[in-house]
Amino acid sequence: MNVNNLIVFFVLALACAASNVNAEAFFVFGDSLVDNGNNNYLVTTARADMPPYGIDYPSHLATGRFSNGLNIPDLISEKMGWEPIMPCLHPNLTGNKLLNGANFASAGVGILNDTGFQFVNMIRIYDQLSYFQQYQKNVKALIGEGPTEKLINGSLVLITLGGNDFVNNYYLIPFSLRSLQFTLKAYVAFLIVEYKKILQRLYELGARRVLVTGTGPIGCTPAELAMHSTTGECAEELQFAASLFNPQLVRMLDQLNKEIGSDVFVAVNTNEMHMDYFTNPQAFGFTESKTACCGQGPYNGFGLCTMLSNICDNRDEYVFWDPFHPSEMANRLIVQQIFNGSRTYMYPKNLNTIMALDSRG
Repeated sequence: MNVNNLIVFFVLALACAASNVNAEAFFVFGDSLVDNGNNNYLVTTARADMPPYGIDYPSHLATGRFSNGLNIPDLISEKMGWEPIMPCLHPNLTGNKLLNGANFASAGVGILNDTGFQFVNMIRIYDQLSYFQQYQKNVKALIGEGPTEKLINGSLVLITLGGNDFVNNYYLIPFSLRSLQFTLKAYVAFLIVEYKKILQRLYELGARRVLVTGTGPIGCTPAELAMHSTTGECAEELQFAASLFNPQLVRMLDQLNKEIGSDVFVAVNTNEMHMDYFTNPQAFGFTESKTACCGQGPYNGFGLCTMLSNICDNRDEYVFWDPFHPSEMANRLIVQQIFNGSRTYMYPKNLNTIMALDSRG
């Protein structure tokens, strides 16, 4: 093949790759609620790569997801008819697989860099954003700058942060450094300011459709019930922390959207979703909303989920899979609300409405 033919072949190949760009790639940032295996590649204690994690995953293998099966990003991809995205650290995330998007989430992280320090090693949130920037460089090398910008601008983004900043920072131990530095109200205000900086950076990197989850009912997890509850009542101070954080997050997102001039950021009220299941589990097909399926001690809330733990047989009837994380069935109900929920759950609009508006675009 002569030089001219080689140039023509290269140009045609590049044009073909660009034409196959999926303008609705999916990117995920955050913590263990959405990590799909990045921590498998790190030296860290925050990992879920051993059974019984993954017991209900299609392969029945532990993949690094903190679930008995699929997690929220998996289920969003399933609902959209997309290929499941790969962890950003996966060695096979190359070539055209890059065009589906990537998951940058890492178990244990928070809004603050000092959150989760006890887990030794994680991809902290600004490192996740740095990986996202490097990802874009890799895609530009594959399909060119213009198509890459289109891919990023047209993508769906999910970010989940905040819970660890309370459970694995402020309330990790009595008299933690952050609790000595801040009153709870001041700490929440500080988190909101820092979270806004993260979201502004995400916007600078091209994200234009971003689902932002609030904290769940962090005082009602089996882990917190095991430590604080004798009759099944939620841990009052942690619930109060969530009640401060979530409304301020919604207000911050609303203000950020006004500054941008577009509804880029959508608040996902996971706290309200979870509380529906917690207070009235039978209405959603659950028989157990306080005890984890996998664990030990009161409410199965102590320690790690391992093959030596108590493990329930009827996993679809449990709200919680392990002491901190929802079951696949609970995740499915959350994703239903993400797509169809009213403004109580999805503000200012749900994902079906966003996609419908985009299709008219």
